[in-house]
Amino acid sequence: MYLSVVDVKSLENYKLLLTFENGEKKLFDVKPYLDKGIFKELKDEKLFRSVRVSFDSIEWCNQADIDPEVLYEKSVAYQ
Repeated sequence: MYLSVVDVKSLENYKLLLTFENGEKKLFDVKPYLDKGIFKELKDEKLFRSVRVSFDSIEWCNQADIDPEVLYEKSVAYQ
């Protein structure tokens, strides 16, 4: 079972502050993905900041998205 993303905020240095349905807040670093496929477009900071919640995960205006399981497993706790 995975947890849905209920809120996302773009931060500096290509990081995302994610809030999951259980109330956990976690930081996800997008930098490792910026040299792959459609994610290359996210180097444009304006496009990167267009991130939003879509269904149970996140997506950007260019249709790039990341699976909520990946977001949860690859992110770190945020204090």
